[in-house]
Amino acid sequence: MKLAPALIGLSLLALAGGSVHSEGAGEIRIGQTLPYSGPASGFGTIGRTQEAFFEKVNAEGGVNGRKVRFITLDDAYSPPKTVEQTRKLVEQDEVLMMFGSLGTATNSAVQRYLNGKKVPQLFVLSGATKWADPQKYPWTMPGMAAYESEGVVYAKHVLRTKPGAKIAILSQNDDFGRDYVAGFKRALGDKAASMIIAEQTYETSAPTISSQLSTLKSSGADVLFGVVLGKFTSQMIKGVAEIGWKPELFFVPTSASSISFLEPAGLDNAVGLISSSNQKDTMDPQWASDPGVKEYFAFMKQYLPNADLSNSNYAAGYHYATLLMTVLKACKDDFSRENIMRQAASLKEVKLPLLLPGIAVSTGPDDYLPFQQLQLRRFNGKSWVGFGDVLDDR
Repeated sequence: MKLAPALIGLSLLALAGGSVHSEGAGEIRIGQTLPYSGPASGFGTIGRTQEAFFEKVNAEGGVNGRKVRFITLDDAYSPPKTVEQTRKLVEQDEVLMMFGSLGTATNSAVQRYLNGKKVPQLFVLSGATKWADPQKYPWTMPGMAAYESEGVVYAKHVLRTKPGAKIAILSQNDDFGRDYVAGFKRALGDKAASMIIAEQTYETSAPTISSQLSTLKSSGADVLFGVVLGKFTSQMIKGVAEIGWKPELFFVPTSASSISFLEPAGLDNAVGLISSSNQKDTMDPQWASDPGVKEYFAFMKQYLPNADLSNSNYAAGYHYATLLMTVLKACKDDFSRENIMRQAASLKEVKLPLLLPGIAVSTGPDDYLPFQQLQLRRFNGKSWVGFGDVLDDR
């Protein structure tokens, strides 16, 4: 069915008795699926933070006079479960949109369904390039820097600091892993064939990755790019240390850089690890007096007082919630799904409380990538410390 003009759509909704999608004073229902169990359960903290965030929003009067009902369900990082839970949220809970659901395979399993239903799939927590395809999937928008962009930034650093590097790559055998590797190789250009001397992949169902690490070490590589996620982050960092491998440059994706993934491996083993971010590290003393960071800590103290503040997933949850709030506030009195997407695709140089200086969010009808800039950072045993200039993938 073709989209009706906003005015006609709103009139029909009003006649239907003022559903949650109307511009009446009904609540704004937001759906989400996250892994609260399973191999990526560490990311569940993101949703718990956002539950608290919208509790705060409601306590302060809601969004343009409307209360938010935020419904976040466990999909265990399993695509079939994501399908089941997303259908429940759309068809039974009648959510206005899906927001901040995590994972490439999981979001892929519901992308066609949500676009067919014309339900916004906003700020997907996956950096797969396919989320930014407004022509084919106009109702889907990514919420992270593209994995390919991140891969480009790491390769640029290798070329600049260690042009004679012998590189080993360990990657998850899915879109998540392939996108990172594609960007990394693209930036290395003609040198990729000679610099990359070993590659291994692993399946998410694998119990361990020890054999892959042994193979990569035996190649003689002095740079390791580990495109890992969840428990495999801990396994890789601990495994590299246990076999006495000391790569001169050791990269992990932003999505693998949470302290909650480093701790099981031993923080000492993670010293020197390189990742990237577009967010301020709230634990870094340089941001102690920053207004945005102070605002975040005040929120955490009031709503999640027992949280481990060194776990960056809390800050990530808060960060993405402030991005969504920018869109919701811009909707004013029109909370049609069509207007939600229109506002999400017309962000201009938006500065969020936890974004690094020099980085802003901009989108357009033909440019669905909100974040296209990153800064490298290195783990010092306690926190991540940014270094160098803000980089992009050009």
